[in-house]
Amino acid sequence: MRGMTIERAARLCGGRIAGACEPETELGAIVIDSRAVRPGDLFAAYKGERADGHDYIAAAFGRGAACCLAERVPEGETRPLLLVESVQAAVEAIAAGYRETLSLPVVGITGSVGKTSAKEMIASVLSQRLRVLKTEANLNNHIGVPMTISRIAPEHEAAVVEMGISGFGEMTRLTQIARPDIAVFTVIGHAHLEYLHDLDGVLRAKTEMLDGMAADAPALVNGDDEKLRGLVCRQKKLCFGLGENNDLRAENVRALPDGGTACELAGLGRRIAVTIPAFGRHLLYAALEGALVGILLGLSDEEIAAGVAAFEVVGRRGAVTDTDYVTLIDDCYNANPDSCRSAIDSLLALPGRHVCILGDMLELGPESARMHYELGRYAAERGAELVLTTGELSAETARGAGERSIHYVNRDALIGALPAVLRRGDAVLVKASHGARFDAISEAIKELRG
Repeated sequence: MRGMTIERAARLCGGRIAGACEPETELGAIVIDSRAVRPGDLFAAYKGERADGHDYIAAAFGRGAACCLAERVPEGETRPLLLVESVQAAVEAIAAGYRETLSLPVVGITGSVGKTSAKEMIASVLSQRLRVLKTEANLNNHIGVPMTISRIAPEHEAAVVEMGISGFGEMTRLTQIARPDIAVFTVIGHAHLEYLHDLDGVLRAKTEMLDGMAADAPALVNGDDEKLRGLVCRQKKLCFGLGENNDLRAENVRALPDGGTACELAGLGRRIAVTIPAFGRHLLYAALEGALVGILLGLSDEEIAAGVAAFEVVGRRGAVTDTDYVTLIDDCYNANPDSCRSAIDSLLALPGRHVCILGDMLELGPESARMHYELGRYAAERGAELVLTTGELSAETARGAGERSIHYVNRDALIGALPAVLRRGDAVLVKASHGARFDAISEAIKELRG
């Protein structure tokens, strides 16, 4: 963090310097895992349910930490500590103070579905011209966002920050830290309803970001999403999507033999032919998001097309694999009703018999059973020939799918049945919340042979 000395960090967070140190020592990034510390970093000693970061302060110093942020002094420790009442509050204050010194454009991304794909696509596009810092993995919460901001270095020319929340007020805090110049809203969907109650609550919580942004800042919203399409804000609202009324649209969409997707992105006086090297309706939206941010930051059509073509799928977010037995859509990183319906639509665009393997969707609140039932009915009505489920909540998914479904008592029972129920040439979707551990099902499918 250029210019962020131990002394300045102490002033920002109201901390007290303890131990022998040079107050003008400049700090590197904020790190919470002692194994990831690099020379000069600020190690934040969080006390969690399973581990207490204070027990790893010595290890952090051993890897070169310049200072450690802590709530107490470990016995015998004499090296530089910044003592605070709350490590979390201090991390937020230091990152927010550092952000005030930066002049590069920051893109803030939120929504119920597609944040990581949007982040990766936008970063891929902007990287064709600019040196870009992006959120690592899924570090998008009250800890991850300050860590991301702290990693912005002098060489960076843009930052792409994923911002995830589960309750009211959280986005306000994240916005005070990241201070986005451009806001991207992917989808307002049925996620975290246990805390946000309904779609209007989700919209209200997500759009807290706009309260902390300039009146002339661009707000990029999914115009195919009913809640976002109707959003009224003081910022410059630009809509992207597949519908004709969007400012930037995906047209002439076609699947490619290699599993990619080709289309044209049209609007704002531009028509950009792009090839997305992956499959899925959600990636059309990601391409639109990447292109729209690229247009706003002055990239050429050629640069935008190259950035879309360079996109890489992250982890188990809709990766399509030809296993030599079936076509597998491995999308078991996370799930809610909106992402599941989108995944089912993507599955049905593939050739072969369509098989949905669906698990529990978590944190949906009191309407969870109804939403699982409606998902099963959606799969059946859209034309899925077979719906396989396991999990307590997913029993309702099976009930909604009716006679096209088979429900298994547990994941192992479902895996054991795969050789009998799957056929060569099937197109198979595996989708559930991460906690359901459906990655084991995907791996078992990859091992099937006729």
